[in-house]
Amino acid sequence: MNRFSAFLLGGALLLACRSEEGSVQYLADAEVPSSGPGFWLALEEATSAVGEPGHRVDLIENGRVFDVMVEEIKKAQSSVNIVAYIWRPSHPSDRLIEALAERTRAGVTCRVIADKIGSTKFEEEVKPRLEQIGCGVKVFNKPGDGERDFSSRNHRKLLIVDGKVGVTGGFGVWKSWEGNGLSEEEWRDEHARVTGGPAVRAMQLAFTENWLEAGGKLLPPAAYPEPEPDPSGTAKATFVASSSEAGVTYGERMSQVLFSAAHKRLWISNSYFVPSDALVMKLERKAQEGVDVRVLAPGPIHDIKPIRDAQRGTYKKLLAAGVRIYEYQPSMMHAKTILVDDAVIAVGSNNLDPYSMEKLEEGSLVVEDPAVAARLAQVFQQDLTHAKEIHPGDPESHSPWYSFLRKAIWWVVD
Repeated sequence: MNRFSAFLLGGALLLACRSEEGSVQYLADAEVPSSGPGFWLALEEATSAVGEPGHRVDLIENGRVFDVMVEEIKKAQSSVNIVAYIWRPSHPSDRLIEALAERTRAGVTCRVIADKIGSTKFEEEVKPRLEQIGCGVKVFNKPGDGERDFSSRNHRKLLIVDGKVGVTGGFGVWKSWEGNGLSEEEWRDEHARVTGGPAVRAMQLAFTENWLEAGGKLLPPAAYPEPEPDPSGTAKATFVASSSEAGVTYGERMSQVLFSAAHKRLWISNSYFVPSDALVMKLERKAQEGVDVRVLAPGPIHDIKPIRDAQRGTYKKLLAAGVRIYEYQPSMMHAKTILVDDAVIAVGSNNLDPYSMEKLEEGSLVVEDPAVAARLAQVFQQDLTHAKEIHPGDPESHSPWYSFLRKAIWWVVD
């Protein structure tokens, strides 16, 4: 047991009697339609995010995200804005810098935000190269930068080109996101590209929020062109940005709305599956109502082993309610997606652990489009062929250590 695990266990023991009744039940008994105007009204009421039609949304698996990012950067005519929690010296970094250099030489404005904690060696090796080619560069929440709690990090992953094209998902600019997600060194992840409509504007606003917090200036009006529907766009979409704040964050509210909207199926992929008591109770209730609830979480390959153990703290309860749980085997499963029935999905940076819900800058694209939902369903089912299903009574489901560790993590963050 390492020191981190021992510390968390100690916290769990102190708080083992903490009641779940104190968990925020923001939408405990809500009945939300699985799509259509009623769904979008519920999401707007909960998060202030407005869904609009006219978007084209393409899902992007694994390392292909860098091909798409380079492709879109090379098309840029006015601006490229990027925010990443992890940006480290690597082949993906070299590819992006090369593409950005070509566009800055053509007069395109480039801005980059990288998080201080996640982006190892960024300031020493990457930032000088970006500045040399003419990019504006900010490091998020450095010590002494302001009044923000240093534990509040920027976990968003965004690329916005010309205010018209956006890419989001779970990517980091690092070698772990190369490849196809089927070997230990190549993480499994999911992303989305969106064009047309106001969702890209919402992504740009989320970038600008962080740019200002990191000491940058307001973006010019040209960064916010009038949204134009994509001629091939069939999706209604919005971007839900979440920040650390008192009470229930928009990330938690978005998750509760999506869970509440499931009437046939609720398929979740999440890399740090340590959900709040409120979300656990929601999953239990949905499964007991006959909804096909499935959770795909990381398996033996995990970048933070205590979190893998903590995710198992909910297994016994969820399995008893009828939730089906799987652990991905070939590599670290890093995707953050939700599929609701046959039309609505979410993909972005939001994890279901307390740190993501309460401390981090996050964001997810929420989409209504049967074709996109069908594609995500295919991807999810393919992932299950590389996963181990956990059953009641399996060793992964009933160790007291798992529930203690889960309690400790929530206590530490709270």
